[in-house]
Amino acid sequence: MRTIQFREAVAEAMSEEMRTDDSIYLMGEEVAEYNGAYKASKGMLDEFGADRVIDTPIAELGFAGIGVGSAMNGNRPIIEFMTFNFSLVGIDQIINNAAKMRQMSGGQLNIPIVFRGPTASAGQLAATHSQAFESWYANCPGLKVVVPSNPYDAKGLLKSSIRDDDPVIFMESEQMYGDKGEVPEGEYTIPLGVADIKREGDDVTIVSFGKIIKEAYKAADELAEEGISCEVIDLRTIRPMDHDAILTSVKKTNRLVILEEAWPFGNVSTEIVYQVQAQAFDYLDAPIQKINTADTPAPYSPALLEEWLPNKNDVIKAVKKVMYK
Repeated sequence: MRTIQFREAVAEAMSEEMRTDDSIYLMGEEVAEYNGAYKASKGMLDEFGADRVIDTPIAELGFAGIGVGSAMNGNRPIIEFMTFNFSLVGIDQIINNAAKMRQMSGGQLNIPIVFRGPTASAGQLAATHSQAFESWYANCPGLKVVVPSNPYDAKGLLKSSIRDDDPVIFMESEQMYGDKGEVPEGEYTIPLGVADIKREGDDVTIVSFGKIIKEAYKAADELAEEGISCEVIDLRTIRPMDHDAILTSVKKTNRLVILEEAWPFGNVSTEIVYQVQAQAFDYLDAPIQKINTADTPAPYSPALLEEWLPNKNDVIKAVKKVMYK
């Protein structure tokens, strides 16, 4: 199987879907002439032309609104934010229009739109460019939220997102665009709402998603050397969430650690903790541990940023805590 970069998987997914459906177009800052801020739309302007790969001004409120309106009229837009931090400028269009239009129109209007771009931290970009928005958007009924962690999942999930008749928030990472992984040549999709067991184990379940899951893999490797078997689950889709996959694993391992790059209060981890204690409390042999960033804005200092972000050592410590070691 060939190996390609995350950015190439994203570009392939969009291009393949655009070849089969003329109603799909890409709009955002620098997506056309510059081939994308992270080169995730490289070559698409040459293939599809300026009518379907559209550069915009720095005006997220404007082009998010254009996307929602065109989706109401039968198109299937892909709206790229250079970072989801900038989506705050257009959040009214996402929350109050895209997410609610199906219900407010009595089912007459659906909004088949994908809002995609990077989430969470990307190195020294400081507080206003390092926020994780998964739980923000997953909190809103009417939106689906997808966060892939590797090129294979990115392509399959993005193709499914583009085909979906509901608005989808598709979140990537600047620090993953260069990641390489095996992606098949042929057609494939990955259904939304289905988690993936990336590593099977018997002693403890670790649930994570997005780029921070790499720290779970590192921790699982080191813990295996000590005889601790970790089952690592990649959520892939935050909403709808695959509760069954989590519960099935916890009923096997009886212990749960959740790793998430987000502030501690009211996040995706919090929802998982609630669901597990409500539906699998009697299976737990230890209190659930959740690992998040520090409860402060992201620092610019590299030394402070290293302390702010969760890492493999935090995962190892949490696993040993639930193992009473």
